[in-house]
Amino acid sequence: MSHSFIAYIDESGDDGLDPDTYREPGNGGGASNWFAICACVMRATDSLNGVQWRNEVKSGTGKNSKGEAIHFHTFNHGQKRFACQHLSTKPIRFSAALSFKRDIPDGTYIHKNQYYFYVTRYVIERVSWLCRDSRPKVRHGDGRVKIVFSRRGGLSYEGFKDYLLHLKGDPSTSIHWPVIDIDGIDAQDHSRVAGLQLADSGARAIIEAFEPDLFGNVEGQ
Repeated sequence: MSHSFIAYIDESGDDGLDPDTYREPGNGGGASNWFAICACVMRATDSLNGVQWRNEVKSGTGKNSKGEAIHFHTFNHGQKRFACQHLSTKPIRFSAALSFKRDIPDGTYIHKNQYYFYVTRYVIERVSWLCRDSRPKVRHGDGRVKIVFSRRGGLSYEGFKDYLLHLKGDPSTSIHWPVIDIDGIDAQDHSRVAGLQLADSGARAIIEAFEPDLFGNVEGQ
């Protein structure tokens, strides 16, 4: 039986944890102070509609080149506001976990991808709650969510599956496991999947409310 939901997952900021490299206002370079993982969740039956929603954002922001993917960070302020306002009218939900890296003690994360996995677990947790609670209104499919990551160099998605299997054996974990299809976790290129471009928009829009720009300002409403 098919999935009931799809969760497209992308990140914003970076997962570098060297405190000597964090970005300061007035200095355009350096590592981000915040790291965010964001899921764009929709009904599986809306996956093709996601292409239309992406195209509407492209049209409204003047990004009309055929085959061009949208990248939220390339938008100017007005385009960003339009994208957020337009997507807020669609039957999708964004769920994000944010981490303020300056508060992380040195040596907390020592293994490759450990920090990324840890932040992502909280997104998976909240996605599982959303799908569980939405199931009474979404009767098609088997109740599970198809999880699709934006492909990221150096990240082991098989390793993430193993990590979730490890968490599944921990009774203190709050993930609602019946809706999570661990075996079906996939990764695709950002440019090929409209839903991942929507997730990129959500991740970037959310982190810009926290990550100071060159002048020390963050985005408001």
